[in-house]
Amino acid sequence: MKVPLLDLKPQYRAISEEIHDAIKDVVESQHFILGPKVATLETEIATYTRSSYALGVSSGTDALLISLMAAGIGDGDLVLTTPYSFFATAGCIARLGAIPVFADIDPDTYNLSPESADKVIGEMTADQKARLKAVIPVHLYGQCADMDPLMHLAEKYGLTVIEDAAQAIGSEYKNCRAGSMGHFGCFSFFPSKNLGAFGDGGIVTVGSDELIENLRILRAHGSKPKYFHKIVGGNFRLDSLQAAIVSVKLKYLDAWTHARQENAAQYREMFGTAGLDKICKLPVEKENRHIYNQFVVRVPDRRDDLRQYLAEHEIGSEVYYPVPLHLQECFSGLGYKSGDFPVSEDAAVNTIAIPIYPELTVDQQTCVVDRIAAFYKG
Repeated sequence: MKVPLLDLKPQYRAISEEIHDAIKDVVESQHFILGPKVATLETEIATYTRSSYALGVSSGTDALLISLMAAGIGDGDLVLTTPYSFFATAGCIARLGAIPVFADIDPDTYNLSPESADKVIGEMTADQKARLKAVIPVHLYGQCADMDPLMHLAEKYGLTVIEDAAQAIGSEYKNCRAGSMGHFGCFSFFPSKNLGAFGDGGIVTVGSDELIENLRILRAHGSKPKYFHKIVGGNFRLDSLQAAIVSVKLKYLDAWTHARQENAAQYREMFGTAGLDKICKLPVEKENRHIYNQFVVRVPDRRDDLRQYLAEHEIGSEVYYPVPLHLQECFSGLGYKSGDFPVSEDAAVNTIAIPIYPELTVDQQTCVVDRIAAFYKG
């Protein structure tokens, strides 16, 4: 049986008429950049994330970049974050001339460890602490980071908190939604996300009038009014087509999330029945609402051989992420080395993501688990 890591076609077929109507509205309006569709989505996302405001931008990466710009991050500033995330988390810091500073992750959630973050800051010199301006916790795989102690650290050291919630729209921490706890919340509408567009897109959530106004100016090359520039911004505008499509999908997001959660529960039962729960570490649900953007399993050994075996049997899998950020070649000048963040490095070697999308059938899940069992017991 073929089981892809992600299959978006069933989702599209179920809502295709609404999608086509939304696209037709945009085409007939001939309003393709920003406009009423983007404004509508901004209001909807602000409501959904329980934030005061939202600003549509061109991608999840640009959501991070514009947030860092709005926070005044620049040359020589230090920004604390996790080494175990998609590249954009640290890449956006470096693009502004700032320096990413890493702390290790929690072994259960794979999110930034508050204890490790506290230790890293505590070992900084006085000059480094003065240059430390922000922290970017990542809500990885659809589960919120442990925000209370991270917010306490931020308050203690006067840091801007930028939530990288690209994989976590709708996830919760103590009844707060991802993106509503820090100064900025950054989301991605990349097609593979739980709430995906038909191309690139993203959004930033904030809680103050001042921040949303600054973001609006930065989004349009730093101009206000048009053609008058007091600051240098960028072209971070969201297309109307993408906004219209995401608005349609948003109505179904909670149902899709529930299906992912049911699939996760089904996996737990199947892994237990197969005896795999004794040798594989399944995702730990520490917070209120895990939305399962990915279902990541820590396997005992031979992870890459397992992936090859699954591929030979037409079962999709992925590794998120095979090289921690502190070991990426482009960051070699930062002075980190293998062994600096052992939890992140172990996760990079021993974890694998298996299919979890909403339309996944029980038969398909059975096939996935049976193949994993066959590999480790065979």
